Amino acid sequence: MPQDDPALSAAEELALARLALDEGDLTHAAAHVAGAIAQAPTLPEVHETLARLAALGDGGVDLFPLDQHTFVGAAVARAHLLAAAGRPGDGLDLLAAATGYAPLTDWAGVPWVTAPELAERVPPEHVARVLMQVCAAVPDPVPRAGRPALAAYLTLARNAVTVHPEHALLLGAASALARRVGEVTQAIQWAARGVRAEPSKIGEVWLGYAYRSAGRTREALAALGRAVAHDPDDLAVYADLAGTLADAGRLDEALDWIERALARDPTFDCAVHTAHRLRYLRDGDVAHLVALADFAREHPDDSHEHGDLAECCRGRPWLGQVTPAGGPLADALRRNVAGVRLATPPPPSALRTATAAAPGIRIEVTGAGEPDARAPRRTGGHPLWRYGDAGPVPAVPAPSATAAERLRQLAHPAWPHPPAAYDAAVGLATLELPDLLGLLAHPPEPPASAIGQVLAGQDPSLWVRCVQVWACLGLLHHRTDEPWDGSTRRRVLLDLAWGVEDWTTEAALFALVTAAWVDPAVRPDVARVVAERLGDAAAVARTRPVPIAASLAHLALATPALDADTRALAAGLLANPALPRPRNPLARLWRRLTTPHLHP
Repeated sequence: MPQDDPALSAAEELALARLALDEGDLTHAAAHVAGAIAQAPTLPEVHETLARLAALGDGGVDLFPLDQHTFVGAAVARAHLLAAAGRPGDGLDLLAAATGYAPLTDWAGVPWVTAPELAERVPPEHVARVLMQVCAAVPDPVPRAGRPALAAYLTLARNAVTVHPEHALLLGAASALARRVGEVTQAIQWAARGVRAEPSKIGEVWLGYAYRSAGRTREALAALGRAVAHDPDDLAVYADLAGTLADAGRLDEALDWIERALARDPTFDCAVHTAHRLRYLRDGDVAHLVALADFAREHPDDSHEHGDLAECCRGRPWLGQVTPAGGPLADALRRNVAGVRLATPPPPSALRTATAAAPGIRIEVTGAGEPDARAPRRTGGHPLWRYGDAGPVPAVPAPSATAAERLRQLAHPAWPHPPAAYDAAVGLATLELPDLLGLLAHPPEPPASAIGQVLAGQDPSLWVRCVQVWACLGLLHHRTDEPWDGSTRRRVLLDLAWGVEDWTTEAALFALVTAAWVDPAVRPDVARVVAERLGDAAAVARTRPVPIAASLAHLALATPALDADTRALAAGLLANPALPRPRNPLARLWRRLTTPHLHP
């Protein structure tokens, strides 16, 4: 068997535990048993050795003390010994804590937890508390791969409900667990029985959630409405009602409920998050999302974590992902054609990516365009490219190996929302300016990870654009002690934004837009820059193709505090069928790649 196989690791720990037991060294034996149980918590041999240790150690509980840094294996071992000592409720508490620590591990899949008689030994309110603790630790719903680890808790719920068929709190908690693991019909039955046994706000909420998971919107709304009648001051239920209505396409009614909640408490976090999300769904104005980001930044101690901002940004150009490269050369690269004829020079990054990824591709350029696509739109102090007889070449040296590796580990085509991208890029804060600029013109090879290989193999432009985006986000963290107006980071990003039309133009503007998301003080400056840059692109597009124009329009629509005229210009550019825009035949792959990943 391979060395990293959990069963083998557990076997090794058990062998050492038995040796220690034979020598009477109970402390070391306990440590090895804890190691084994952490690797294979349901392995029968582990529990046989634990029972032997308990027999020699006066029950063994004291061999697994609890402190602030208790190893999970020791906590689980203690749980089993507490159950054996007649304290199964305390044991369940520790197992639920272990599930909270590692929800994908089957900590509770042992006979004493699934035995029907356990429900007679533990009070129903205690079982309900354990089930609610488990629910709080897992996603809603739990992915299929994670459900087997919770099967023992569902069996415990069934056994407890059989013994206590009218205990409302137990029925509701059991319903919550069943719903999370896909047992929706059972969840409805348990929640409905709980409401009949003891009508209450929480019971109606559990029933509403179960109906909602089953797609029975009318019944879900009725249950949540009854929950409001039980407690008109619980604004979280208002937010639940609004979310359910919105999911059913009844946006006006949803907004009415959320406005009623805000009228009672304009700072209640659930209502604020839901309100901004629904307003954005209504009119698509990014100002609602920016206001939500501001609220989240100003209220870091919300009642719980919210996903409204990430939900609204997911899959949207620049709000939640790199926009695929536009223009005929990028399209040709994705289609893997033998050659392409271009009316004007392509962006330097596009040309270099194409020739590197497809060395035999024939690229014919018939003109320079007017104005010349090879000239910067404004002269700056940090040119990335220079043109010679062979086309564009980097005007900056290659980055260090350390910088390349750091970015390679960080770059990803998606992020939850712009502030999250900014936070993740802090890992590039210590890179020097030459390295950051070098990364833009000399993108490193993709990592050997699965996503790196897919990015490079299916659409090489995606990886290069990821590198450039994250390098520019790194520039936002460069010399942050300098005031914005005269800062190096602002000056360099402006030089890049107004340089030769290139993918790095888009990356630099995205970094500026991100700065505006996280710092309200810079919003007027960034909005002015974006407006000028988009206006310039629109003017140029009247005389020659601008492959980055569609992307710049998306960036404008993601910009905080942008004026109405520029927003209208951006919308008009995107509505123009003649405007070059990304064409991605790998849409399914793109959706998989751009599932947001949070960086530590």
